[in-house]
Amino acid sequence: MESRTLSLLEFPKVLERLAALAVSEPAAAACREISPIADPKVLADEQRKLAEAVELRRDAAFTFTPFPDIEAIFPVLDSERRTLDLDALVALGHVLGQVAALREALGKGEPGTSLLRDVVAGAPWPQKTQAALARCLAQDGSLRDEASPELFSVRQEIRAIHQTIMTRVKEFVGEKEMGPFLQDDYVTISSDRYVLPLKANFKGRVQGIIHDYSQTGETVYIEPFFLVETNNRLQELKNEEREAEARVMAFLTGLARDERREVAAAYRLLVSCDVLWAKAALADRLGGALPEVGQGLPVHLLAARHPLLVLAAGGSAEPRVMPQDLVLAEEQRGLIVTGANAGGKTVCLKTLGLLAIMALSALPVSAGEGSRLPYFRKVFVFLGDEQSLEDHLSTFTAQIRHLSRVWPDIDADTLVLLDEFGAGTDPSQGAALAQSVVDGLLDKGAYLAAATHFPALKAYGLSRPGVRAACMLFDPATKKPVYRLAYDQVGASIALDVAREHGLPEELLERAGRYLLLDGGDAGQVFDRLNDLALRRERELEAIAAKRREEEGRVAKLKENLRKAQDTLVEEIRDLSREIARRHEAGRLGRKEAQKALADARKRLIEQGSAITGLQEREEAPAKALDLDALAPGDSVRIISWGKTAVVREKDMRRQAAKVEVGGVSLWVPAADMAPANAPAAKAGGVTVARAPRETAPASGLGLVLDLRGMRADAAEIELAAFLDAALLRGHGELEIIHGKGTGALRREVHRLLKEHPQVASFALAPEDRGGDGMTMVTLK
Repeated sequence: MESRTLSLLEFPKVLERLAALAVSEPAAAACREISPIADPKVLADEQRKLAEAVELRRDAAFTFTPFPDIEAIFPVLDSERRTLDLDALVALGHVLGQVAALREALGKGEPGTSLLRDVVAGAPWPQKTQAALARCLAQDGSLRDEASPELFSVRQEIRAIHQTIMTRVKEFVGEKEMGPFLQDDYVTISSDRYVLPLKANFKGRVQGIIHDYSQTGETVYIEPFFLVETNNRLQELKNEEREAEARVMAFLTGLARDERREVAAAYRLLVSCDVLWAKAALADRLGGALPEVGQGLPVHLLAARHPLLVLAAGGSAEPRVMPQDLVLAEEQRGLIVTGANAGGKTVCLKTLGLLAIMALSALPVSAGEGSRLPYFRKVFVFLGDEQSLEDHLSTFTAQIRHLSRVWPDIDADTLVLLDEFGAGTDPSQGAALAQSVVDGLLDKGAYLAAATHFPALKAYGLSRPGVRAACMLFDPATKKPVYRLAYDQVGASIALDVAREHGLPEELLERAGRYLLLDGGDAGQVFDRLNDLALRRERELEAIAAKRREEEGRVAKLKENLRKAQDTLVEEIRDLSREIARRHEAGRLGRKEAQKALADARKRLIEQGSAITGLQEREEAPAKALDLDALAPGDSVRIISWGKTAVVREKDMRRQAAKVEVGGVSLWVPAADMAPANAPAAKAGGVTVARAPRETAPASGLGLVLDLRGMRADAAEIELAAFLDAALLRGHGELEIIHGKGTGALRREVHRLLKEHPQVASFALAPEDRGGDGMTMVTLK
């Protein structure tokens, strides 16, 4: 990809914003080096890893902390004669410690279920080096006493000498009554030897060696003669300590040298994962998506916004950045954008180009879900004033020279952006040249987007097969742009209105209007009419979308009310059942009366529950009535009120009911409460019955299904607890819980809760053809 293209589209600015989201300097530097990926397979893998990183970051599976750049240690490891110093070892230990935590968080799970997990688990690992550094280095960055027996022994003796010196000095000061003559504490260190800080005018009170004076001259540091031998021994021990530390550092360096390849691989893994987490954070800031990128796909960017505008405005929630759908049909390769000056045409071109570059670089883009892009191997940009005084080039000449240089490299995998191409020369000749260039690009099969004011190119965009015309709308009342793109029409340039808005004298504008009428070239009234119609259509579409959202809200509220009514009914019946049981146990109600009261309560639950469920089904999708005549013993049906599949044993045409067996229990069910076994299931108590999951694990139709994918662990725990309660109240015995594969963290949390729940009889992962370790099958007591 040309550096000129990246610069004109401001891709380096996006990379700077990305670098600011990395936690370490090495990762920030790596972010600034990102460029479009030349291999489609590598791009697909990077996008897959980023999608997994977005989910892991959202689940807080791992949090990065700043780590140092350790590139400088590798030349040392490459030399047999050099040894890493303590600072380098501490830096290496910090890096390997964070990689170990990363491996612990992400490195578990079945191979093949997560690309990022496989990369982390499969990366070479310097086990010996990391273990040795963890054992030898203290939290404060020093070597532990236990790093070697020699170091432990010499430090023990140093501490013993320190204690001896403190005791002897304290005794000396007490015996000689030296307290009033000391400037500071009893003992201090000067020139790496223990000394007494005496007031200068009392220095003759102590026999010893003067080592130094304070800056004010008021304190003299004297080493008493009785400490000389002890200080000498201390110096010998400190030399031994330094030698022991050097041997430990040499040993650790040797381990790192032996595992040099593994150390480098672990460091690269940590940097690359930090970059991935920065990309995931950028996706969060942009409110963006990962578009599908592949050869043969159309340009299909939904709700696209310029990423720099989104970030400058404060993030994805900022409404001031107007989204645009940049869409071409499969057979279309060109987009001609027209409209007013300062109306947003160039921003549309830059948005398309920059989002394409970001997608090719495996970055999230500021567009909606479902966006797709072709795989562009090359992007060429003609934006702005390319005039060069040094090279004696006009704007027009510079454009032509650049196009001539890249023309042989343009093919079907190329995107070309043309902003006012052909301007700067005779308008009729410039327009003809622009049309010819667009023709040539289409003949090569290239994709293109062009912004223009040429009337001829506007008509060309409406008539040329493979090209789609669009215009940036403006408010007809104020003549100001509304920054909305309308397709399959062209727009006016409204140059005179823009000039008036920016303060050009009115007499000049009136004269310009007369000249325009004399030339006979004013199509403004037609364009104004087209713009007005398009703007009204866009506003009508907005009103329809708002009404649809309002209706969806009303339906959601109605469903919630129905769910609450059903929950209230179940709670009432449960309380009634408990009261009947208490009265029976107290002897106030006989066995037969208690059984009859419970049967009446069960009948009320079925009747009212059927009524509520029927309301829900009518709200969602009316169920087809079951034909009892066509039913035969052995057929399977679904009991609507219970959401269970049952087997027909006999039927009573007079009562319009059938005796069915469900879960080993036989009961009579009215025909109105039965549906074909494969009929769509209703919702009960806010939980979907036999709902098909989003991935490969089909619902069995034998129980409830709960989909927890994408939830945080705490939210999933609450949802699962409520789900189990609702299933128990409605008598369901078999459940299906979809948690997805991912890192396995959500699955482990689900299994922990199931293991602790008193009403769960057993649970197990689903068979491979039912979702494998992405779904858990549960049996209730």
